[in-house]
Parts: sequence; structure tokens; C-alpha cells
Amino acid sequence: MPGTILGTLKPEIQKETGSSAIPVVAVAAHDTASAIASVPATGRNWAYISSGTWSLMGIESDQPLISEEIQNLNFTNEGGVEGTTRFLKNIMGLWLLQECRRSWSSERNYSWPEMVDMSLKAHPFKCLIDPDAREFLNPGDMPAAIEAFCVKTSQPVPENHGEIIRTIFESLALKYRATLDSIRAVSPVEIEKIHIIGGGANNELLCQYTSNATNLPVYAGPAEATAIGNIMLQAKALGVVSSLEEIRRMVFGSFETKIFKPQNSDNWNIQYQRFKSFCDKY
Repeated sequence: MPGTILGTLKPEIQKETGSSAIPVVAVAAHDTASAIASVPATGRNWAYISSGTWSLMGIESDQPLISEEIQNLNFTNEGGVEGTTRFLKNIMGLWLLQECRRSWSSERNYSWPEMVDMSLKAHPFKCLIDPDAREFLNPGDMPAAIEAFCVKTSQPVPENHGEIIRTIFESLALKYRATLDSIRAVSPVEIEKIHIIGGGANNELLCQYTSNATNLPVYAGPAEATAIGNIMLQAKALGVVSSLEEIRRMVFGSFETKIFKPQNSDNWNIQYQRFKSFCDKY
């Protein structure tokens, strides 16, 4: 189980690395499991988004959630810390933007802040995509795939890089809303806030859009959640901290958490209905 001391480094490894007899600890071995262990939350009335190339969105549960409805919604139950279950769904994440940046690199190598600034100059909600559509798994030319999706769904086609970037950010936020609705349909607890951890926590625009789309406060950080959760499970094994709750209190007090409150929710609700309608159709 996570937090179990398995032994110490073998003598030959100690010799090779110049290390002492360091304890070897079983941590929350999956990167997402370690990340969720470091969510600076209290209670259970929250959802998480581990945001990076992929987005993993879900809740922490005391037991697996299993039903035919859950199977149809394509959620999974994965082992967590202290006997908890990570009930979650994989969502396409910033892979969409990473691939666009790669396609554009021959003409210009945009920085991440540049891409955010470009998106802010684009018209809002001009077009939307389903981030999980098969067309976006590995298209080779992501901007072309996004344009083709817009044509297929009878939407205006993005005319510049800023419009493509804004389409990605808005569509991801609306996909998070759709996933939240699915979680709420089967969750035994009410969801009152969302914690975004991982590299995507640094993207303040996406965090704000997520708050707008879900009409919930978003708490962003820490960005290095996987490494922090790994370290803190080692600390628990060595008796430095005593529980998952104490780990989360320590993380909250040690790393900055930015809070985003919903804005312009009425318009986001209208766009969500539009998003759902073409996702259902196509």
C-alpha cells in the first residue's frame, strides 16, 4: 500500500550512487495518484482536474462507484492513497494546443504567454470542438483537423492562430462542464469547487474559463503536484506526517493556490447548450 517502507537501497546501489541505506517507500505509484494525494483540499465536496497533456477529471471516493450508468459514461475507478478510490475520466487536454504549437513552429515558435494573449484578441465562441473527438487523437496537423471539424459541424472556420487557440481553451472548459455534469449524476456527494493541479494550473485563462463554464470556484495549484504527492507519501512512511489530511494541510500552507470565481456565467450556460447539441449530434 502507498506509504509502506519496503526496505533500504541494496548495498551495490549504495556503493554505485554514494548513498547511505536510504529507505525505499511504496508511494502512490501512478503519477495521477501521487498528484491527487497533494490536492490542497478539505472534506470531499470537490472535484479535481489533473491538467497537462491529458486532463484527468474526477472525485475522490471511499469506495469504487460501479453501475451500468457509470460504465456507459466511461468512468474508471483507480486505487488512491489510504484506501481511497480515484473515480475519474480521461479527457483530451493541452495536447491540442501542444500539437498546434508544433505545427506552427516552422513559421514561428510561440511562447505559452504569447498564445494566451493571441486568444484574448479573438472573437469569443466563434467555433467549438469536442476535444475528445477521434479526429484529434493524432492527426499530424492539429490546426487542419480543428478546421475540418468546424466544417463538418457547420460552424465558421477559425481564420487565424488566435481563433484556433481560443477555440481550444473554450472547448476544453465546456468539456470539463460536461464531465462535471456526468460526475454529479452518479456522485454521492455534492461538488462545490474544483481543484486544478499539474502544469495546467499555470494557465490562468483556462482556469478562469473552467470556473466560468462550471459556475464553480476553481483553486489552481500546485503545478508540481505529482512530485509533491510522491515526496509527502515518503514523509508519511517515515512518520513526519500522520495522514492524508495532514499532507493536504501542509501542501496548502506551503504552495500558492490561486482562486478563480465564475464570471459571465449566463453566456457560458448558453454556449454550453450549443456545445452539448453538436457533441450529441456528431
